[in-house]
Amino acid sequence: MQIIVENLEKNFIIKQKKEKQIVRAVSDVSFNIDKGEIVAFIGPNGAGKSTTIKMLTGIIEPSGGKVKVDGFNPSTQRKQLAYHIGCMFGQKSQLYMHLTVRDSYKLLCSIYDINHKEALKRIDEIADMFKIQDLLDRVVRKLSLGQRMICEIAGSILHDPDIIFLDEPTIGLDIFAKTRIRSIIKKLNEEKGTTIFLTSHDIGDVEALCNRIIIINNGTLVTDSSINELKENYLTKKKVKISYDNIITQNKFNYEVKTVVDNKIELLLDKNKDSIGDVLQYFTSIGNITDIQIESTPLEDVIKKIYSERS
Repeated sequence: MQIIVENLEKNFIIKQKKEKQIVRAVSDVSFNIDKGEIVAFIGPNGAGKSTTIKMLTGIIEPSGGKVKVDGFNPSTQRKQLAYHIGCMFGQKSQLYMHLTVRDSYKLLCSIYDINHKEALKRIDEIADMFKIQDLLDRVVRKLSLGQRMICEIAGSILHDPDIIFLDEPTIGLDIFAKTRIRSIIKKLNEEKGTTIFLTSHDIGDVEALCNRIIIINNGTLVTDSSINELKENYLTKKKVKISYDNIITQNKFNYEVKTVVDNKIELLLDKNKDSIGDVLQYFTSIGNITDIQIESTPLEDVIKKIYSERS
């Protein structure tokens, strides 16, 4: 296991007037992540995501529990761990706005004790991998948001880390920039075997990149499963749209029909109670079908349902 989290807790003491109040931000959270996985770690605002990431990266110490990241204890071995992990936070830049991208990378390389000759080689390799050669000599503050995000991710792997923590890597980007960032993250994982720990409010990121999802809410672990398992457990109903070659005159049906408009019927199919074959056979008997569409509930709706159930 590359990341091991056991019964993790974090309490904060807040002073209110003359009294002290203990606020539990993270409570009894446990999970393991294998090398090479891309895992989504999501939850609503205030769920405990950022606090957990800060404990995994050694920024803050846990109040209880155990953490091992790439074999290191983040609390007591933060400096050693820093050489093995990369971090990219969508709203906080690690690049230097008044410097060029190249000079920012040189500075980052010196922070990670990479000698000058090796640093130049690494910068060229990373620039080629991310196709950002034309951005290296541009001042960071003059980059578009999408260009800067790509350069941020590239900067986070200059020291060749085993694990990358990505927090909102596509925030504020248009669909073209998001697609490119997702492609880069996937390439990084596939070609270098880098473990990716991703937090994002964009469900598109999760569906495009991750096979596994960990959901946290109110500081506690809600679910840890594959996306397919999540859909299987929560997507019990499917929306079915059927079109006929003639206007439908029937107004009573054996199934849960939502709407009947002219030659179109829309119904809800419950996979736990209804057989798709039986449903299609029944609606075929009504008339000549010209088109059928079966839609699953979007993953975003599933996650909203989980949040509301566990709030």
